[in-house]
Amino acid sequence: MQTIQVGLNSRSYPIYIGNGLIANADLVLPLLAQPHVAIITNEIVAPLYLDPLVRFFTKNGVRTHTLALPDGEANKDWSTLNRIFDFLLTNRCERKTTLIALGGGVIGDLTGFAAATYLRGVPFIQIPTTLLAQVDSSVGGKTGINHPLGKNMIGAFYQPKLVLTDTDTLRTLPDKEISAGLAEIIKYGLIRDLPFFVWLEENISLLRQRDAAALAYAISQSCQNKAEVVMADEREGGVRALLNLGHTFGHAIEAGLGFGTWLHGEAVAAGTILAATVSLRMKLISEQDLARIKDIYQKAGLPIKAPNLGKDKYLELMGSDKKVEGGKMRFILLKNIGAAFVSSEVPQQLLVDLLSAP
Repeated sequence: MQTIQVGLNSRSYPIYIGNGLIANADLVLPLLAQPHVAIITNEIVAPLYLDPLVRFFTKNGVRTHTLALPDGEANKDWSTLNRIFDFLLTNRCERKTTLIALGGGVIGDLTGFAAATYLRGVPFIQIPTTLLAQVDSSVGGKTGINHPLGKNMIGAFYQPKLVLTDTDTLRTLPDKEISAGLAEIIKYGLIRDLPFFVWLEENISLLRQRDAAALAYAISQSCQNKAEVVMADEREGGVRALLNLGHTFGHAIEAGLGFGTWLHGEAVAAGTILAATVSLRMKLISEQDLARIKDIYQKAGLPIKAPNLGKDKYLELMGSDKKVEGGKMRFILLKNIGAAFVSSEVPQQLLVDLLSAP
């Protein structure tokens, strides 16, 4: 088992990475303020991993309530959030009841936002079961729901007490979910870690084949990168914005197609190619750099061409993105592979030309 510490003073917490952690969740017990937990999961994950976790808590005298929600990004909304509140109130969950998110990014975001707002804040723990959630959304305290006009537009920064990453859960993931997670893993190499990017180029086939050692290294390296960024900028006032490489375009793709039509990682991959193309046209990176970026995403099984929503739809959705500042869209661009920066100075005509035929 590996341990990575997210150091945020009184809100610091560990990320534990290993196999078999769900069925033997001893690491969770010392963090429970009372022997009462509410587990939020979804209808896909529940038959696979809920029973072992419930059995563990029951064996250790912890009262447990469970709620399995419908799966998918389309359910990350107010009505599903209210189902969680109904569940918590019906079962008389208190301020010291710990909420546990058992699932992917949607469940983690919903549960975290519920924890941030229920009784003005209750403790919660992340147990991510998808590769994308293990390397990205479970770490850093971003929680929230979608709005029809934009992704993650309503939410809160609220840190978990613990992230418990059981790599055994990756065995049951569909291939496209593995690829979606690889999109976020590649991102860390692109924005700040050139040696990791080179390693990924050399090992992308092993990762797609679910080689245990390769996945363990990729997960720990990604979490270490994200932890360092979050510790430097918890609330995204500066360097943390770099984690949004490809997301301005990607969130527009998700909203424009309808949430859940493309997986988040798929949209981020296509969005990253668009961001890299902007970087090329602004003479920041070379044709060779862009070719390398397209190549690794393609080898990861991800789309490298964005859907044609029409330039007007793209610009409308991107204009309502949460990263807009002073009325200007902000983009994460590449200086080169391994170094990124934030810019609000992308020429409008460049965007129009790019999005007319993405």
